[in-house]
Amino acid sequence: MWKIITDAIPQLLVAGLKFTLPMAIISFVIGMVIALAVALTRISTKRGAFNLLRWLASAYVWLFRSTPLLVQLFIVYFGLPHLIIPGVFPEGIKLDPFMAGIITFSLNTGAYCAETVRASLLSVPQGQWEAAYAIGMRRGMVLRRIIIPQALRTALPPLSNSFIGLVKDTSLAVSITIVEMFEVSQQIAATNYQPLLMYTLVALLYAVFCTVLSWLQSWLERKFSAYTSVEGGMIS
Repeated sequence: MWKIITDAIPQLLVAGLKFTLPMAIISFVIGMVIALAVALTRISTKRGAFNLLRWLASAYVWLFRSTPLLVQLFIVYFGLPHLIIPGVFPEGIKLDPFMAGIITFSLNTGAYCAETVRASLLSVPQGQWEAAYAIGMRRGMVLRRIIIPQALRTALPPLSNSFIGLVKDTSLAVSITIVEMFEVSQQIAATNYQPLLMYTLVALLYAVFCTVLSWLQSWLERKFSAYTSVEGGMIS
């Protein structure tokens, strides 16, 4: 048994460092860019074309939060090749498995994190917007220098939890043939006929990864809290 474990751990770690973590990190970064853009669109009070943009942003969040992640993976990887657009995609949209995973995880993460970011932005007192406008600051500067830094402190714990959840969700990438940790554990189990041992081992490795990320989350929260003081449950 120990030989099986010592032989399997390096293979699982390589898959984790080569596919699982990079896929989670890249998807989360792209997802956060999407989330910020969607959140800012949804809280905007501009009229005209922004009404349509707000509707599209709300529809995007609704769609990806209302459908299973596994189904989204299947649509992007197996479904899009059948979407034939003459003159643009005459043979359908065919994606590499890793790219399909990145796109799907990014869009899914963006939808969930958009609500977190939106709520955090709205949690900043309206008076701070008014005070910034009163001294001549423009909206972009107010967001960059006053609103977003405060909102980030509020959003950090739930966003960190979303990232940790994303690391675990990457195990679903096995369904579109990405050779991440869970897929490698399945391949090894098929050769040594020890599925319980292999699945327990990969579960422990996921737990190790997530524990390290949880420690990093705690450190970041302490780092950010060093610049704030809490009085009566409100940041001052």
